[in-house]
This record gives sequence, C-alpha cells and structure tokens, in this order.
Amino acid sequence: MSDLPRTRLGYTDMSITRVGFGAWAIGGPGWETAWGDQDDADSIAAIHRSVAAGINWIDTAPIYGLGHSEEVVAAALAGIPASDRPYVFTKCALIWDEHDRMAAPRRTLERLRWQVEWSLRRLRVDVLDLLQVHWPPLEGPSMDEGWQAVRDLVADGLVRAVGVSNYSVAQLTAAEKIGHVDTLQPPLSLLRRDVTAAEVPWCAEHETGVIVYSPMESGLLSGRFTAERAAALEPGDWRSRAPEFTGARLAANLALVDRLRPIAGRHGVSVGAISIAWTLAWPGVTAAIVGARRPEQVDGWLAAADLRLDDADLAEIEAALRETGVGSGPLRP
Repeated sequence: MSDLPRTRLGYTDMSITRVGFGAWAIGGPGWETAWGDQDDADSIAAIHRSVAAGINWIDTAPIYGLGHSEEVVAAALAGIPASDRPYVFTKCALIWDEHDRMAAPRRTLERLRWQVEWSLRRLRVDVLDLLQVHWPPLEGPSMDEGWQAVRDLVADGLVRAVGVSNYSVAQLTAAEKIGHVDTLQPPLSLLRRDVTAAEVPWCAEHETGVIVYSPMESGLLSGRFTAERAAALEPGDWRSRAPEFTGARLAANLALVDRLRPIAGRHGVSVGAISIAWTLAWPGVTAAIVGARRPEQVDGWLAAADLRLDDADLAEIEAALRETGVGSGPLRP
C-alpha cells in the first residue's frame, strides 16, 4: 500500500487521504440517476486498485443502485485484509419506491434506524465510519428532531461520525444548534463553485470537515470526454439528459478542458487530476470524492492525492474560467 498524504476530517479522529473512492456509478443500471450498465467485477477491481494505491476511504449511499452499490462495496471489502480496510462512508434520508425504481426517492429521516440497519447489513459492517444525511429532508421529522436522531446514533455506537450533504449555511446553522455537524459533502468543481463563497468558509469556522463530490463533474472534466462520447451516451445514463453534457454548454466546457491541458502537461498528470487538485486548493476543503468504474480510471486521477497547484497554475485556470464563461461562483482559491 502506498503512503499518500492524509488530513484530519474535521473534528473527528479520522485522518483521510485527500481523495477517496466514490461509489455512485458502480450502483449499476435501472434507477433514476444511474450511469448505465456496470460490471460488478470491474467495480470491485477499481476499489481494490484504489485501496492498494493508498486510498483509505470509500463514499457510497443506499440510493446508488437502490442498495446495490453498498453490496458491491461489501464484496470488495471482503477481499481486503482487515489491517488495510478503508473507512466506509454512507448516507441516509433517501427512500426509494420498491415498485418504481425510476421514481424520485422520498427525502425523509423517518425510520432512521431502519435505514441505517439496512446499510449495515448490505455493507456487512457493525459500525459506519460516517453517516451523512444525503439531502435536506422535505418530509417526516422536523430538522431539530431529525438531526438529534442522527446524533443519537453516535451515542448508541452505530456510527462514528455524522454529517450532511447538500446543506445550505442556514441549514448547517440550524443543525449545529442541535449538535455538531462533523462533515459537509457539497458539490464542487470548476463548473460548480458557489459553495466556496459561503458553505466551505462556514465549515472552516465550525471545524466541520468538507468532502466535495463530483470534482471532475462526472467525467466531463477528466480530459477524456468528447462531444462524440457525449452524443453516444446510452439513454440509461443520466448524463445523456444533463445540460452540461449537451449543446453550447458542452462545447464551452470542453473548451475549458482544452485550456487545462498545458497545465496538466507541465505537471505530468491528467487533466482530471488538475480538475480535482483545483478543488483541493480551496481553504477549508478536506478531501474530494472521485469515482471510477474500472481500475485504469483510478490510475488517471490518483496523482491528485498529493498534487499542489501553484500561483501560476491558479492564475491560468482563473483566466480560462473567465474567458470561457463556464459555471458560476468564485474563480480562484
């Protein structure tokens, strides 16, 4: 196992690598935001490649494949010695319709222990290292009651730490009044930069760890995406319907990618690694979640785990963002 740099996750006792394995795409086909067909053997091999390289945490969720991603993660963990086991982070608060796999899930913290117990069974673990509320609930227990119930899981020994995902500063503040928010998982990429203006600074002030998702914007900023590939995405892949992957916005996004290639060349890394490293350059960001569907994809972004962009890099990226006009939010860490 390689020795990658680690950093403390908020106020928890966990030190994590600056990139972690994201298990969204390995959930397989046939649900609302699926990525299309996926071979479980490839998924397991990708997890094993990342752990062997030194990655020490995996981020999954029950909604990914309606339980299947957690099951695949469990299968991968079964082949890893206990001494090398990565931390396992999962989520709650999205409950799907068993009779309609394509329906949008309910956003609720009702039956919270039932939700958590099913994740424990699927993952085949006794304790979750981190449980995150996937989206702010829209029904069921109130914010106060719901977050208190989540915090109670720590006292009961079912989880080590608890956090939230996709919360605003107002929602974070409300939860913090009930009990500490250990982590926030927000979206952050060169195309989605808004959280750096408010949510990330709030977390830094409150010693809340920040693990950002989609730093390569679901492959779009990997350097390997093309207009032809976007046009060929299968209907079962949610990206085939996403605005950033079609029309003029796709063209502008790919123009940004081309502007990143010289920077990647100077560092001897992929464009994807540059995209990820840019998110890690923001003060207050602890780590980034990066997905892989095959082992070789891990090799493409692994360099981001210890890559530091300098002032010249950041200035060049700022100029590229300004000139292409893509995305929204602050332009430079």
